[in-house]
Formats: sequence, structure tokens, C-alpha cells
Amino acid sequence: MGNLIAEVQIGGIDLAIIVMYLVGIVAVGCLSGLKLRRGDKGEDYFLAGSTLRWPVIGLALFSTNISTIHLVSQAQEGYVNGLAYGNMEWMAAFTLIALSLFFAPFYIRSRVTTLPDFLERRYNRACRNWLAVLSVFSAIFIHIGFSLYTGALVLKGMFGIEIMTSIIAISVLTGAYTIVGGLLAVVVTESIQTVVLLLGAICITVIGYVKVGGWDGISASVEPVKLTVLRGADDPSNLPWYSVFLGYPIIGLWYWCADQTIVQRVLGAKDENHARVGPLFAGFIKILPVFIFVLPGTICLALINKGVIPALEDSADTYSHLIKELLPSGLKGIVAAALLAALMGTVSGALNSIATLFSYDIYKPLRPGTSDKQLVLIGRIVTFLGMLLAIVWSPHIERFGSIYQGCVALICAIAPPITVVFVWGVFWRRASGLAAQVTLYAGSALGIIVFLMDWFKDKPALAFWKRLGIPSMMSTFYLAIICSVILVVVSLWKPKTLTGDQTRLVWNNWREPLTSPGWKGLGDYRILSLILFVTMVALYIWFA
Repeated sequence: MGNLIAEVQIGGIDLAIIVMYLVGIVAVGCLSGLKLRRGDKGEDYFLAGSTLRWPVIGLALFSTNISTIHLVSQAQEGYVNGLAYGNMEWMAAFTLIALSLFFAPFYIRSRVTTLPDFLERRYNRACRNWLAVLSVFSAIFIHIGFSLYTGALVLKGMFGIEIMTSIIAISVLTGAYTIVGGLLAVVVTESIQTVVLLLGAICITVIGYVKVGGWDGISASVEPVKLTVLRGADDPSNLPWYSVFLGYPIIGLWYWCADQTIVQRVLGAKDENHARVGPLFAGFIKILPVFIFVLPGTICLALINKGVIPALEDSADTYSHLIKELLPSGLKGIVAAALLAALMGTVSGALNSIATLFSYDIYKPLRPGTSDKQLVLIGRIVTFLGMLLAIVWSPHIERFGSIYQGCVALICAIAPPITVVFVWGVFWRRASGLAAQVTLYAGSALGIIVFLMDWFKDKPALAFWKRLGIPSMMSTFYLAIICSVILVVVSLWKPKTLTGDQTRLVWNNWREPLTSPGWKGLGDYRILSLILFVTMVALYIWFA
């Protein structure tokens, strides 16, 4: 973590808080999973027995999404680029509305266990296989790998612990309760960890906000553009406003509506209304990260400019610098626990999704006679193996110049074909299985090519690509357009009539999913969606 290794002094009180948290969260996770006496049933282990209610779903969605990548890298982005990368948080609310209104009802009504299962029912077996492989890949290399590495960097900055030691230790602790308890253990611990995470992050934000002199103090100490979320094409953040509105929906629809790691919380919902309201609750919580994850980095810059705290030598040390300079004894332990909460929440959620995907989408089709008890055992073994693979991959992430932007670039390469086959499949009856299959294959190949060209853009042979300077968010938009053209052309060239079951997996029109009855009053998913939408538009207008 740069020059702050072992400089953050952790006292006895802080260490006691951290140890108690680790022991407590592992114990709660194991006991939650074992509480289900039917733990050898596949549905209980992988989908928590379909018992999840909207508050738990919302908190678990938020916790699985938020990791040390956010706490550490967004603070770094806030220090360097201001609030620009807050778009990655606020735009998520719009795609969570899409999950609530259009996708969650399909998943619950069809009673699918995994999203690849949904693709097979809508398209064909080949689509299921491809998505299962891509989902396992993204869970290991994005959700777990990046989280483990950034978490290890923070722990190195706070305790001086070697990166590999931290990666292995956190992996063992998180893997323990995930393997034992399954999805119920994951969502229960995620709910607790969300509260701890928010508490720790809010502590740093509030203390820094007071020390800098409030909003007026920040405004007077940094460039005005750093307090805006929408930027022009020449902004150093490489995130122009048009790339946000064109590119984010592509990665957002994949991440929030078609990624097994995230959507598995919705698949375990008690009923359709809980599946709809849970994501909306998460959408309201997603308002906070701009203020408690990104803004602290900008506050750090303001405090340094005012001479309140020492200067930084490496922007990657922003979060550790704030912990060191702002927090008293005791609070350091809470924030350290929050960092661990973010890390463990993301890793445990991704591990459980890997187990589910492999068991239901890869292993069971090969051996249809496998019992639920055997599937659970297979799931636990795969969880362990997935953790090992992530441990091996994590140290290589240091090759990225910016961890957060590197993560976004990888997502932008993976998302387009998946988003396209889901969106067209849900809204267009003529989208065929062959077309979806070709789109997934071709789109994934193009995404890998674009990612590798960006990765090696400093090579002389790729000088033209560097000169073009296409932002990752625009690349994902262009890829989505190409994938859509492929899907439409192949569907029209080789049409296929939907079967009876498949017709129930396509909306007749965009208004149809809004006719389903919701809870009365403010509990109605349509009213909540409208309130969330208006709130987000108002925030964008205010910070534009």
C-alpha cells in the first residue's frame, strides 16, 4: 500500500474489535446455515429454501456488490478525479429498477435455480453452458480476485501483513462459513456486514467532513469540477457524460440483472413481491456510496490542500491515510472490521454462486441422477477449489495501473453479449436460440480482443488503439450494438418458433410486467420504483 505500510497504529482495543468481529461473523455464518435441518436439500443450500424477505435481499445485494474495491479504489478515484466515478454507484439504481420491474418476475415464476438455467429454457442448452462458464469466470476473476487483492493491500497498509498471507487468511475464514452454510449463511452474514461496513465508512466521512469545514470547506479547497458527476470528453477521468449514459446500462444490466453472483439473492426470495422490493431497497442504499466511499477521497484532497493533514505520496494510499490521520483508537478497529466486512461479503457471495452454477449447470446435466445431498457435497468441493483459484489469480492484479478502472475494463469486455441475449430474449419473441448462441460466442471473442488491445496498448503495434483513446464505457456500448445486430440478423435469417414453455418467458409488451399486483401503499413496487427514479434524477440534476 505504498509508503504507509505498518504506519497505521492499531492498539489493543482496535485489535480486540477486529478479532471479535472475525470470530463472531464466522460463527453466525456457520450457525445460520446449520439452522436449516434440511441442509442436505439443494434448494435449502443454494437458494436458502426460498425464504428470503426484501430487507435481507436488499442488504445482501448491497453487501455482495460493495467490496474493498469500493472502499479503497473509490477513495483513490475521489482523490484523483473527484465525484466522477460516483456514476458507477448512482447509475446502478436505474438498473435495479429494471431488475425489479422486468427480470425478477420471470426468475421467480419460472423457479429457476440459476440464470444459465433461465437461458436454456428461453434459448437452448449451448447458451446455458456458455453463460455458466462466463459466470464462473467473472465470479472468480472479478468478484473474488479483485476484492481479495485490494483487501490485502489495505491490511498490509494497516498491519504490515504480507499480501499473500492476508489473501489466504481471509479466504480460509470466508470459505469456512460459505462451505458449511450455503446461501442462507451468506445472506445473513451479508446483512450484518452491510451495517458494519456502513458504520465504518460513515465514521471516516463524518469526521473528515467536520475537520474540512463542511461542504463550503471542500468547495473552497478543490477544483469545482471535482464536485460534479458529469464530465466532458476532455476530462482526465476518462469518463465523459455520454459514456456513462450509453455504456453503463450495458454493464449494469449484466451485473444487476444477469449475473448469478448478484441475482442469486433474488432467486432465493420468498415470493414475487419480496423479489421486486428487495432490489429497490438496494437501489435506495446505493445513493450512499458516493458520499461515504467516493467523497472521502475528495475530502482527503481538501484536507491536504488546507494543510490539515500531511500530503500523500501515492494516491492508492488515500483510504489508509484517512484512517491513520483521522480516526481515534477504537474507531480504527471498527473501520478495519468494515473493510473485512466488505471483503468477506463479496467473496462469500461469489463463492456460493460458483457452487450453484457448477452443481446445477455443469455437473447435474452430465449426471442427471445426482441426489440433492451429492449436489451439496459437490457444491462445497467447488467452493473450496474456486477459492484456491482466486488465491492464485489475486496477486497478478497489481499489473493494472488503477485497480478500479481495471475492474471496470474487464467488466466492459464481458458484459455486452450477455446483456444483449437477456434483453432481446425477454422483450422480443423472434430472438432465436441459434442467434443467442452465435451472439454469445462472437461477442465474448470480440470483448476479449478489445480488452487485450487495451491491456497492450503501449505496444508499438497497437499505437493506433492508444491514439483512438476509446473509453471502456464506450467500447462496451459499441460491442453491445454489434451483438444486437448479430442477434437480430441471425434470428431473421434462421427463425425459430417458440415452444409453449418459451412463450411464457417473453413479455408481450413492456407494460405487461407492471400489471402484477403489488403490496398496498408505499409497499407497491411501482410506487417505490417511481420514487427511486425521481430521487436519482434529482441527484443528477443537483450534482451535474
